[in-house]
Amino acid sequence: MRMIHTSDWHLGRSFHQVGLQRAHARFLDDLVDVVRSEEVDAVVVSGDVYDRALPAPDTVALLSDTVERLIDAGAAVVLSSGNHDSAIRLGFASRLLERSGLHIRTSVDDIGRPVVVDGVAIHPLPYLEPSLTAGPLGASDRTHAAVLRAAMDRVRASLASGSESRSVVMAHAFVTGGATSESERDIAVGGVAAVPPEVFDGVDYAALGHLHGRQQVAETVRYSGSPVAMSFSEARHTKGSWLVDLAGDAPSTEFVPAPVERPLALLRGTLDELLSERQHAAAESAWCQVTLTDPIRPLGAMERLRVRFPHTLDLRFEPSGTVTTMTAYAASLTERSDLDVCCDFLGHVRGGHGADEAERALLRDAVEGARVRRANREGEGRASGSSRSGAA
Repeated sequence: MRMIHTSDWHLGRSFHQVGLQRAHARFLDDLVDVVRSEEVDAVVVSGDVYDRALPAPDTVALLSDTVERLIDAGAAVVLSSGNHDSAIRLGFASRLLERSGLHIRTSVDDIGRPVVVDGVAIHPLPYLEPSLTAGPLGASDRTHAAVLRAAMDRVRASLASGSESRSVVMAHAFVTGGATSESERDIAVGGVAAVPPEVFDGVDYAALGHLHGRQQVAETVRYSGSPVAMSFSEARHTKGSWLVDLAGDAPSTEFVPAPVERPLALLRGTLDELLSERQHAAAESAWCQVTLTDPIRPLGAMERLRVRFPHTLDLRFEPSGTVTTMTAYAASLTERSDLDVCCDFLGHVRGGHGADEAERALLRDAVEGARVRRANREGEGRASGSSRSGAA
Protein backbone atom coordinates (compact mmCIF):
# COMPACT_ATOMS: atom_id res chain seq x y z
CA MET A 1 0.00 0.00 0.00
CA ARG A 2 1.36 3.39 -0.98
CA MET A 3 0.20 6.45 0.91
CA ILE A 4 0.81 10.17 1.27
CA HIS A 5 1.31 11.40 4.83
CA THR A 6 0.42 15.08 5.20
CA SER A 7 -0.99 17.25 7.97
CA ASP A 8 -1.60 20.76 9.24
CA TRP A 9 -3.17 22.19 6.12
CA HIS A 10 -4.72 24.97 8.21
CA LEU A 11 -7.07 25.89 5.39
CA GLY A 12 -8.32 29.44 5.90
CA ARG A 13 -5.11 30.65 7.54
CA SER A 14 -3.57 34.08 7.03
CA PHE A 15 0.12 34.96 7.17
CA HIS A 16 0.66 38.41 8.69
CA GLN A 17 -2.85 39.33 7.48
CA VAL A 18 -2.20 37.98 3.97
CA GLY A 19 -4.61 35.16 3.03
CA LEU A 20 -3.03 31.81 2.13
CA GLN A 21 -5.95 30.47 0.07
CA ARG A 22 -3.99 30.72 -3.18
CA ALA A 23 -0.94 29.00 -1.69
CA HIS A 24 -3.10 26.21 -0.29
CA ALA A 25 -4.90 25.74 -3.60
CA ARG A 26 -1.58 25.42 -5.40
CA PHE A 27 -0.38 22.78 -2.92
CA LEU A 28 -3.61 20.81 -3.21
CA ASP A 29 -3.46 20.88 -7.01
CA ASP A 30 0.04 19.46 -6.78
CA LEU A 31 -1.10 16.84 -4.26
CA VAL A 32 -3.74 15.57 -6.67
CA ASP A 33 -1.10 15.34 -9.41
CA VAL A 34 1.23 13.35 -7.12
CA VAL A 35 -1.57 10.93 -6.22
CA ARG A 36 -2.18 10.28 -9.90
CA SER A 37 1.45 10.03 -11.01
CA GLU A 38 2.59 7.90 -8.05
CA GLU A 39 -0.56 5.73 -7.99
CA VAL A 40 -1.15 6.51 -4.33
CA ASP A 41 -3.68 4.32 -2.52
CA ALA A 42 -4.40 6.55 0.48
CA VAL A 43 -3.95 10.17 1.55
CA VAL A 44 -3.80 10.57 5.34
CA VAL A 45 -4.16 14.04 6.86
CA SER A 46 -3.16 14.01 10.53
CA GLY A 47 -5.19 16.86 11.94
CA ASP A 48 -5.64 20.63 11.63
CA VAL A 49 -7.40 20.36 8.31
CA TYR A 50 -8.91 23.79 8.96
CA ASP A 51 -7.30 26.69 10.80
CA ARG A 52 -10.38 27.48 12.86
CA ALA A 53 -13.51 25.82 14.11
CA LEU A 54 -15.79 27.86 11.83
CA PRO A 55 -14.12 27.97 8.42
CA ALA A 56 -15.30 30.37 5.73
CA PRO A 57 -17.48 29.03 2.89
CA ASP A 58 -14.70 29.32 0.28
CA THR A 59 -12.40 27.34 2.58
CA VAL A 60 -14.96 24.55 2.93
CA ALA A 61 -15.43 24.57 -0.83
CA LEU A 62 -11.68 24.18 -1.36
CA LEU A 63 -11.57 21.10 0.88
CA SER A 64 -14.66 19.60 -0.74
CA ASP A 65 -13.26 20.04 -4.25
CA THR A 66 -9.87 18.61 -3.23
CA VAL A 67 -11.32 15.51 -1.59
CA GLU A 68 -13.46 14.83 -4.65
CA ARG A 69 -10.45 15.05 -6.96
CA LEU A 70 -8.27 12.87 -4.70
CA ILE A 71 -10.90 10.13 -4.64
CA ASP A 72 -11.39 10.42 -8.40
CA ALA A 73 -7.60 9.98 -8.73
CA GLY A 74 -7.92 6.60 -7.01
CA ALA A 75 -6.99 7.31 -3.38
CA ALA A 76 -8.90 6.78 -0.18
CA VAL A 77 -8.81 9.96 1.92
CA VAL A 78 -8.43 9.70 5.70
CA LEU A 79 -8.86 12.84 7.82
CA SER A 80 -8.48 13.14 11.58
CA SER A 81 -9.27 16.24 13.60
CA GLY A 82 -6.58 18.44 15.16
CA ASN A 83 -6.66 20.99 17.93
CA HIS A 84 -7.70 23.73 15.47
CA ASP A 85 -10.61 21.76 14.02
CA SER A 86 -14.12 21.52 15.36
CA ALA A 87 -14.44 17.77 15.83
CA ILE A 88 -18.24 17.89 15.63
CA ARG A 89 -18.37 19.99 12.45
CA LEU A 90 -15.54 18.19 10.67
CA GLY A 91 -17.05 14.84 11.57
CA PHE A 92 -20.56 15.60 10.31
CA ALA A 93 -21.99 12.71 8.23
CA SER A 94 -18.69 10.83 8.49
CA ARG A 95 -20.33 7.37 8.44
CA LEU A 96 -22.20 8.25 5.29
CA LEU A 97 -19.11 9.70 3.59
CA GLU A 98 -17.13 6.51 4.20
CA ARG A 99 -19.13 4.88 1.42
CA SER A 100 -17.53 7.24 -1.10
CA GLY A 101 -13.95 6.81 0.09
CA LEU A 102 -13.71 9.72 2.54
CA HIS A 103 -12.95 8.56 6.09
CA ILE A 104 -13.18 11.24 8.80
CA ARG A 105 -12.39 10.33 12.40
CA THR A 106 -13.07 12.89 15.12
CA SER A 107 -14.60 10.85 17.95
CA VAL A 108 -13.18 8.86 20.85
CA ASP A 109 -15.80 6.22 20.06
CA ASP A 110 -14.10 5.51 16.72
CA ILE A 111 -10.68 4.78 18.22
CA GLY A 112 -9.82 1.18 17.46
CA ARG A 113 -11.98 1.07 14.32
CA PRO A 114 -9.49 1.02 11.43
CA VAL A 115 -9.71 2.23 7.88
CA VAL A 116 -8.48 -0.75 5.86
CA VAL A 117 -6.78 0.02 2.54
CA ASP A 118 -5.18 -2.82 0.55
CA GLY A 119 -4.63 -4.96 3.62
CA VAL A 120 -3.22 -2.13 5.77
CA ALA A 121 -5.06 -1.05 8.92
CA ILE A 122 -4.98 2.75 9.28
CA HIS A 123 -5.96 3.96 12.75
CA PRO A 124 -6.75 7.71 12.80
CA LEU A 125 -6.59 9.22 16.30
CA PRO A 126 -8.26 12.62 16.63
CA TYR A 127 -6.65 15.28 18.79
CA LEU A 128 -7.26 14.13 22.35
CA GLU A 129 -7.68 16.95 24.85
CA PRO A 130 -6.74 15.31 28.18
CA SER A 131 -9.33 17.10 30.31
CA LEU A 132 -12.13 15.87 28.03
CA THR A 133 -10.94 12.41 26.95
CA ALA A 134 -9.09 10.95 29.94
CA GLY A 135 -12.33 9.69 31.48
CA PRO A 136 -13.89 8.11 28.37
CA LEU A 137 -10.57 6.47 27.48
CA GLY A 138 -9.91 5.24 31.02
CA ALA A 139 -6.52 7.01 31.06
CA SER A 140 -4.38 6.86 34.18
CA ASP A 141 -4.15 10.66 34.44
CA ARG A 142 -5.01 13.83 32.53
CA THR A 143 -1.92 14.21 30.37
CA HIS A 144 -1.39 13.93 26.63
CA ALA A 145 0.87 10.92 27.13
CA ALA A 146 -1.72 9.12 29.25
CA VAL A 147 -4.63 9.62 26.85
CA LEU A 148 -2.54 8.57 23.85
CA ARG A 149 -1.36 5.45 25.70
CA ALA A 150 -4.97 4.57 26.41
CA ALA A 151 -5.89 5.20 22.77
CA MET A 152 -2.98 3.05 21.58
CA ASP A 153 -4.16 0.24 23.86
CA ARG A 154 -7.39 0.21 21.86
CA VAL A 155 -5.43 0.28 18.59
CA ARG A 156 -3.25 -2.67 19.62
CA ALA A 157 -6.28 -4.65 20.74
CA SER A 158 -7.85 -4.06 17.34
CA LEU A 159 -4.66 -5.08 15.54
CA ALA A 160 -4.42 -8.27 17.61
CA SER A 161 -7.94 -9.29 16.62
CA GLY A 162 -7.71 -8.25 12.97
CA SER A 163 -6.30 -9.96 9.92
CA GLU A 164 -4.29 -7.04 8.51
CA SER A 165 -0.53 -7.60 8.38
CA ARG A 166 0.55 -3.93 8.30
CA SER A 167 -0.59 -0.93 10.33
CA VAL A 168 -0.47 2.86 10.42
CA VAL A 169 -1.53 5.18 13.22
CA MET A 170 -2.33 8.87 12.76
CA ALA A 171 -1.99 11.23 15.74
CA HIS A 172 -1.99 14.95 16.43
CA ALA A 173 0.34 15.66 19.36
CA PHE A 174 3.66 17.05 20.52
CA VAL A 175 6.02 14.07 20.58
CA THR A 176 9.30 14.35 22.46
CA GLY A 177 12.20 15.10 20.16
CA GLY A 178 10.21 17.30 17.77
CA ALA A 179 11.24 20.88 16.97
CA THR A 180 8.58 23.56 17.26
CA SER A 181 7.79 26.66 15.17
CA GLU A 182 6.22 30.00 16.08
CA SER A 183 3.02 29.20 14.17
CA GLU A 184 1.87 26.28 16.33
CA ARG A 185 -0.73 26.71 19.05
CA ASP A 186 0.39 25.59 22.49
CA ILE A 187 -1.50 22.48 23.59
CA ALA A 188 -0.04 22.29 27.09
CA VAL A 189 -3.25 23.61 28.66
CA GLY A 190 -5.19 20.68 30.08
CA GLY A 191 -2.19 18.47 30.84
CA VAL A 192 1.50 17.89 30.28
CA ALA A 193 2.02 18.20 26.54
CA ALA A 194 5.00 15.98 25.69
CA VAL A 195 4.41 12.41 24.50
CA PRO A 196 7.30 9.92 24.22
CA PRO A 197 7.63 8.28 20.80
CA GLU A 198 7.53 4.82 22.44
CA VAL A 199 3.78 5.32 22.84
CA PHE A 200 3.45 4.31 19.18
CA ASP A 201 5.39 1.07 19.45
CA GLY A 202 3.72 -1.85 17.71
CA VAL A 203 2.67 -0.16 14.46
CA ASP A 204 4.60 0.01 11.21
CA TYR A 205 4.33 3.76 10.76
CA ALA A 206 3.15 6.71 12.90
CA ALA A 207 1.94 9.64 10.80
CA LEU A 208 2.06 12.65 13.08
CA GLY A 209 0.60 16.14 12.90
CA HIS A 210 0.81 19.34 14.96
CA LEU A 211 4.44 20.43 14.48
CA HIS A 212 4.89 22.47 11.30
CA GLY A 213 8.39 21.34 10.35
CA ARG A 214 8.99 17.94 8.72
CA GLN A 215 11.03 15.70 11.00
CA GLN A 216 11.68 12.17 12.15
CA VAL A 217 11.52 11.61 15.89
CA ALA A 218 11.98 7.81 15.82
CA GLU A 219 12.62 5.07 13.28
CA THR A 220 9.04 4.99 12.01
CA VAL A 221 7.58 8.08 13.73
CA ARG A 222 7.49 11.18 11.52
CA TYR A 223 5.94 14.59 11.19
CA SER A 224 5.10 15.73 7.67
CA GLY A 225 4.96 19.38 8.74
CA SER A 226 2.63 21.92 7.22
CA PRO A 227 2.65 22.21 3.42
CA VAL A 228 2.66 26.03 3.58
CA ALA A 229 4.79 28.26 5.82
CA MET A 230 2.83 30.20 8.43
CA SER A 231 5.61 32.05 10.28
CA PHE A 232 9.03 33.46 9.48
CA SER A 233 10.52 30.86 11.85
CA GLU A 234 9.81 28.43 8.99
CA ALA A 235 11.91 30.34 6.46
CA ARG A 236 14.43 27.50 6.21
CA HIS A 237 11.86 24.70 6.11
CA THR A 238 11.34 22.58 3.02
CA LYS A 239 7.59 22.03 2.92
CA GLY A 240 5.88 18.95 1.54
CA SER A 241 4.56 15.46 2.33
CA TRP A 242 5.91 11.97 2.95
CA LEU A 243 5.34 9.32 0.29
CA VAL A 244 5.29 6.05 2.24
CA ASP A 245 5.45 2.53 0.82
CA LEU A 246 4.32 -0.23 3.16
CA ALA A 247 5.93 -3.27 1.55
CA GLY A 248 8.73 -5.56 2.59
CA ASP A 249 10.13 -5.68 6.10
CA ALA A 250 9.97 -1.95 6.83
CA PRO A 251 8.21 1.06 5.32
CA SER A 252 10.19 3.14 2.86
CA THR A 253 9.74 6.91 2.75
CA GLU A 254 10.44 9.66 0.25
CA PHE A 255 9.84 13.34 0.85
CA VAL A 256 7.80 15.08 -1.85
CA PRO A 257 8.41 18.87 -1.79
CA ALA A 258 5.39 21.14 -2.06
CA PRO A 259 5.27 24.01 -4.56
CA VAL A 260 6.22 27.38 -3.08
CA GLU A 261 3.74 30.13 -3.82
CA ARG A 262 6.11 32.78 -2.47
CA PRO A 263 9.41 32.20 -0.62
CA LEU A 264 10.30 33.75 2.73
CA ALA A 265 13.29 36.03 3.27
CA LEU A 266 14.91 37.26 6.47
CA LEU A 267 16.73 40.55 5.88
CA ARG A 268 18.94 42.42 8.32
CA GLY A 269 20.93 45.64 7.99
CA THR A 270 20.59 49.39 7.76
CA LEU A 271 17.87 50.79 5.55
CA ASP A 272 20.38 52.19 3.05
CA GLU A 273 22.21 48.85 2.83
CA LEU A 274 19.04 46.90 2.20
CA LEU A 275 17.82 49.32 -0.45
CA SER A 276 21.10 49.38 -2.35
CA GLU A 277 22.95 46.06 -2.07
CA ARG A 278 22.47 43.65 -4.95
CA GLN A 279 22.82 40.55 -2.77
CA HIS A 280 19.21 41.05 -1.66
CA ALA A 281 17.77 40.88 -5.18
CA ALA A 282 16.20 37.45 -4.61
CA ALA A 283 14.13 38.86 -1.75
CA GLU A 284 12.36 41.32 -4.03
CA SER A 285 9.70 38.71 -4.82
CA ALA A 286 9.61 37.11 -1.34
CA TRP A 287 7.59 37.69 1.79
CA CYS A 288 10.10 39.57 3.91
CA GLN A 289 10.82 39.99 7.57
CA VAL A 290 13.18 42.95 7.90
CA THR A 291 15.29 43.84 10.92
CA LEU A 292 16.76 47.35 10.66
CA THR A 293 19.98 48.07 12.54
CA ASP A 294 20.13 51.84 11.95
CA PRO A 295 21.25 53.62 15.15
CA ILE A 296 18.28 55.99 14.69
CA ARG A 297 14.96 54.59 13.54
CA PRO A 298 14.38 55.84 9.96
CA LEU A 299 11.15 57.66 9.28
CA GLY A 300 8.81 56.00 6.80
CA ALA A 301 10.88 52.81 6.87
CA MET A 302 8.11 50.44 5.81
CA GLU A 303 7.04 52.59 2.87
CA ARG A 304 10.63 52.93 1.67
CA LEU A 305 11.32 49.22 2.04
CA ARG A 306 8.23 48.28 0.05
CA VAL A 307 9.50 50.22 -2.93
CA ARG A 308 12.17 47.52 -3.39
CA PHE A 309 10.59 44.69 -1.35
CA PRO A 310 6.85 45.08 -2.00
CA HIS A 311 5.95 41.98 0.05
CA THR A 312 7.54 43.12 3.31
CA LEU A 313 5.21 41.93 6.08
CA ASP A 314 7.17 42.26 9.32
CA LEU A 315 9.45 45.15 10.30
CA ARG A 316 11.67 45.05 13.38
CA PHE A 317 14.27 47.39 14.88
CA GLU A 318 17.50 46.43 16.61
CA PRO A 319 19.54 49.65 16.57
CA SER A 320 23.31 49.36 16.63
CA GLY A 321 25.36 51.34 19.13
CA THR A 322 24.28 52.62 22.52
CA VAL A 323 20.62 52.15 23.39
CA THR A 324 19.04 54.49 25.92
CA THR A 325 17.91 52.50 28.94
CA MET A 326 14.62 53.13 30.67
CA THR A 327 16.51 54.15 33.82
CA ALA A 328 18.46 56.81 31.92
CA TYR A 329 15.32 57.96 30.19
CA ALA A 330 13.42 58.26 33.47
CA ALA A 331 16.29 60.23 34.99
CA SER A 332 16.18 62.71 32.11
CA LEU A 333 12.60 63.70 33.01
CA THR A 334 13.65 65.53 36.17
CA GLU A 335 12.62 69.20 36.17
CA ARG A 336 11.16 69.00 32.65
CA SER A 337 7.83 70.55 31.71
CA ASP A 338 4.95 68.29 30.74
CA LEU A 339 5.23 69.49 27.14
CA ASP A 340 8.96 68.80 27.04
CA VAL A 341 8.39 65.32 28.51
CA CYS A 342 5.86 64.52 25.78
CA CYS A 343 8.15 65.80 23.04
CA ASP A 344 11.12 63.94 24.48
CA PHE A 345 9.09 60.72 24.64
CA LEU A 346 8.08 61.10 20.99
CA GLY A 347 11.75 61.41 20.07
CA HIS A 348 12.59 58.43 22.28
CA VAL A 349 10.12 56.02 20.65
CA ARG A 350 11.05 57.28 17.16
CA GLY A 351 14.72 56.57 17.67
CA GLY A 352 15.88 60.19 17.87
CA HIS A 353 13.37 61.93 15.58
CA GLY A 354 11.88 64.56 17.87
CA ALA A 355 8.65 66.49 17.46
CA ASP A 356 8.47 69.05 14.66
CA GLU A 357 6.71 72.38 15.12
CA ALA A 358 3.28 71.09 14.12
CA GLU A 359 3.56 68.09 16.43
CA ARG A 360 4.80 70.28 19.28
CA ALA A 361 1.83 72.59 18.82
CA LEU A 362 -0.57 69.62 18.84
CA LEU A 363 1.02 68.26 22.02
CA ARG A 364 0.90 71.73 23.61
CA ASP A 365 -2.87 71.89 22.99
CA ALA A 366 -3.33 68.37 24.43
CA VAL A 367 -1.29 69.09 27.54
CA GLU A 368 -3.08 72.38 28.13
CA GLY A 369 -6.49 70.80 27.55
CA ALA A 370 -5.69 68.07 30.09
CA ARG A 371 -4.53 70.69 32.62
CA VAL A 372 -7.73 72.73 32.20
CA ARG A 373 -9.99 69.69 32.57
CA ARG A 374 -8.11 68.55 35.66
CA ALA A 375 -8.33 72.04 37.17
CA ASN A 376 -12.06 72.20 36.48
CA ARG A 377 -12.65 68.86 38.18
CA GLU A 378 -10.65 69.85 41.24
CA GLY A 379 -12.18 73.33 41.33
CA GLU A 380 -15.75 71.97 41.36
CA GLY A 381 -14.94 69.88 44.38
CA ARG A 382 -13.44 72.76 46.31
CA ALA A 383 -16.27 75.14 45.38
CA SER A 384 -18.87 72.71 46.67
CA GLY A 385 -16.99 72.32 49.91
CA SER A 386 -16.52 76.06 50.33
CA SER A 387 -20.22 76.71 49.75
CA ARG A 388 -21.21 74.23 52.43
CA SER A 389 -18.67 75.68 54.81
CA GLY A 390 -19.98 79.23 54.35
CA ALA A 391 -23.59 78.19 54.89
CA ALA A 392 -22.66 76.54 58.10
